[in-house]
Amino acid sequence: MIGLFLITHTTYGESLIQCACHVLNKRPAQLAQLGVAVQDDPLDLLPLAREMIKLVDTGDGVLIMSDVYGATPSNVAMKLLVPGRVEGLAGVNLPMLLRALTYRDKDMETLVMRATTGGRDGIVNMSKL
Repeated sequence: MIGLFLITHTTYGESLIQCACHVLNKRPAQLAQLGVAVQDDPLDLLPLAREMIKLVDTGDGVLIMSDVYGATPSNVAMKLLVPGRVEGLAGVNLPMLLRALTYRDKDMETLVMRATTGGRDGIVNMSKL
C-alpha cells in the first residue's frame, strides 16, 4: 500500500486527516502530515520530512500532497520527490485525500491520476446542479 504524506500550512493537513477519519470512521494506516508554520526554516524541515516519509513507506512508495503550489510546503515537497517512488501533488483538498485513501492499493500512476481527478471533480458549483 502506498503511503500518504501531507505537507501543508500549519494545521490544514491534520484537519484534513481528522475529516477523513470522520468519513471513514477510523484513522487510516500509513498516513502522516507535516504542518509548516511561518517561523519554520524550510531547510530545517527537510530531515524531519525525510524521516516521516520513511514512517509511511512500507515499500510501495509515498504520495506527498501539499496545499498551494509554489508556497513553502510545496517547495519542501519538491525537494523530496523521487520519480516513481515519491510523487507529489499540490492543491490537496478533502475529496483528493479521500480518493487517494481509496486507490493507494493500486500502482503509483493510477493513484496519482485518481487523486488528481478526485480533487478536481470534488469542486462543484452547487447552484448549477
